[in-house]
Amino acid sequence: MTSHEPAARGLKTLSSIKRKALGATPLSLIRVSSLSAGASLPLVVEPAVRGVDLNLWAVGNREFIEASLLKHGGLLFRNFKVNGAAEFEQFITAVSGAPLEYRERSSPRSQVSGNIYTSTDHPANQSIFLHNENSYQQTWPLKIFFFCDTPARDGGETPIADVRKVYARLDPALRAHFARKRWMYIRNFGDGLGLPWQSVFQTTDKTVVEEHCHQHEIEVEWKDGDRLRTRAVRQAVARHPRTGELVWFNHATFFHVTTLEPELRAALLQEFAEDDLPTNTCYGDGTQIEPETLDQLRAAYERETVVFKWQQGDILLLDNMLAAHGRGPYAGPRKILVGMAEPCSERGI
Repeated sequence: MTSHEPAARGLKTLSSIKRKALGATPLSLIRVSSLSAGASLPLVVEPAVRGVDLNLWAVGNREFIEASLLKHGGLLFRNFKVNGAAEFEQFITAVSGAPLEYRERSSPRSQVSGNIYTSTDHPANQSIFLHNENSYQQTWPLKIFFFCDTPARDGGETPIADVRKVYARLDPALRAHFARKRWMYIRNFGDGLGLPWQSVFQTTDKTVVEEHCHQHEIEVEWKDGDRLRTRAVRQAVARHPRTGELVWFNHATFFHVTTLEPELRAALLQEFAEDDLPTNTCYGDGTQIEPETLDQLRAAYERETVVFKWQQGDILLLDNMLAAHGRGPYAGPRKILVGMAEPCSERGI
């Protein structure tokens, strides 16, 4: 049995009762609310009656889900009694089609089944800064899904932020400067920190790496000792393909060395020259991003950050171009699964 068969069987079941699901109005079986008064992100969706099957409901109400997602940026499905990776994958398929493979990896993840992965395997005592998944690539997922299999005993939240509002908070001159210069992602492999290039590119063949990088406008520099440095210039401001809204969409802040926690930053800078750091960013022309600019960027994210406590069975669906996400430190076991869907690029969906 292949890893895709459970999802395929689930879709056949969903399709067989689609007509019945379509007979109900979107709000007849669910209720919607905000996490707090005046909050737009995320929209909380819960069953209004007992026994609502989320996956069946989603098949008949994709237009409602899409419209709500474009308005709010994220939907939190709660109290639907979703059980495990298979049902989570079926939900992704019901909403967006088959989940995508995780490529050009920037963080360690474990594959659970098919294209369902664990969230970033990052030390539990460290936070992960807000970011839009794979915005450092030429192609990224338009939607990203999170499933809470096991909430942490303490902490472990997935903070989120509307990047339309982050964009609006930034000084117009700063936005124009980044839009013109873009940003550069610099990455070093093989120095003992971070993922090896063999894991990132899923190959041990250097010619395959070079071909991939050539196709995706990534500059390759092989260093001695089988080490690799890559550079890629990407957009900082994007236009959403469905709403036409301008959004702050990049990893320029996330990967910059000054965004790291102070002790880790100091240790890395003691060990490596800036050009040899595992990851770092600058403007697209290679010039340094000013410290005050990075402070403004971090402050804009922080002011738009929304935090909620995970409950077992929660599914968080984000429009990956409208909402950034991160992770708080935590204690105790924690298992959040992730799936991505609907590839998108600067040329559109």
